Amino acid sequence: MQFTNIEGFIAQHITKRSESLLAPDLEKNHQLLHDRIQGRSVLVIGGAGTIGSSYIKAMLRYQPERLVVIDTNENGLTELTRDLRSSFDLKVPEKYLTYPINFGDPVFEKLLKKEGPFEIVANFAAHKHVRSEKDHYSIEAMIDNNVIKAKRLLDLLHRQQPERFFCVSTDKAANPVNVMGASKKLMEEVILTYSTELPITTARFANVAFSNGSLLDGFIQRLMKKQPFSSPLDVKRYFVSPAESGQLCLLACMLGNSGEIFFPKLEEEQMVTFSDIGTAFLQELGYEPYFCDSEEEARQKAALMPNGSLFWPVYYFGSDTSGEKMFEEFYTEAEEVDWDRFHALGVVKGKSSLSHSTVNELFSQFEHLFEQDELNKAAIVELLQQIIPNFQHIEKGKHLDQRM
Repeated sequence: MQFTNIEGFIAQHITKRSESLLAPDLEKNHQLLHDRIQGRSVLVIGGAGTIGSSYIKAMLRYQPERLVVIDTNENGLTELTRDLRSSFDLKVPEKYLTYPINFGDPVFEKLLKKEGPFEIVANFAAHKHVRSEKDHYSIEAMIDNNVIKAKRLLDLLHRQQPERFFCVSTDKAANPVNVMGASKKLMEEVILTYSTELPITTARFANVAFSNGSLLDGFIQRLMKKQPFSSPLDVKRYFVSPAESGQLCLLACMLGNSGEIFFPKLEEEQMVTFSDIGTAFLQELGYEPYFCDSEEEARQKAALMPNGSLFWPVYYFGSDTSGEKMFEEFYTEAEEVDWDRFHALGVVKGKSSLSHSTVNELFSQFEHLFEQDELNKAAIVELLQQIIPNFQHIEKGKHLDQRM
């Protein structure tokens, strides 16, 4: 297997952009970004992931004075530090610290109290996978991380208010069909209730090509382990590069008005299927796909594949798992969108339908539900549907962990 330039592959075969989608907006707002970031103290939660680390790289170009990064992934933090310190065009602040802690734990509150205040706070800690929707255990953990801990964080920030606070969302929050999207829609509603008290923005965006744990990142793992490719052939997605994901979040964080939701302006014809990307990736590496009719056949072909083979087994299938949306959308018909302020970004003028008292009541309902001995997935979905009227859950009785 020959090595390929992932960034070049993304530009040529996925985004089909020779420069960043956000380049005009970054250039236009360069001085403003510099004025709002230089000399500031920055806290990034979930900074070891693809989007969080890309945000950090975008941020460092404007010379913050202090950077603190936390993440539960200790190895990810180690690689982040190695990456930042090995990059020619990035200057790591003298005051740079990473901590492998959970932002819901007491030690985080202690850190915030002693090391704060931070002028810029960005939260990228999230359950992001549709595959995390399996049963009531996985869903409870998802809601706890995406919603409940996000609210606790906002309550903590009330005591040491930042100049800017950003919390990442997802395109799947627009007309959600899976619990992950519904949890992020609820997160949006919760943080918007604080938007008159704290300077809060968020962003929905496309799939990040080759992000950690993504299906495309999985293609690299399959190649290294001499295993077959597998993906749906009928699911289309918008994509941005890792660098674009960080730039988008930076623009939303630093230039948005409180309560606004940012998204990339992408056209329907820019959507790509995972199977097309998988085939192009193999061809880029000098292979041709060998199309199999089942997972078992694909596994067998891979196990028996001779060294030097020019063919790689693949299994492409029609999507048949719960919560899989066949297309992506960034806003709903009921939302007011500003199309003119930025070259490559649309902005939803967010307005929560919830009050603080309603949010507290909802959290009490979740707490009561999670305490039940006979809790099941359907009961959680039902409560979410009561809160989010446009949540049309797609249940097929099969989840992604039952696929390769």
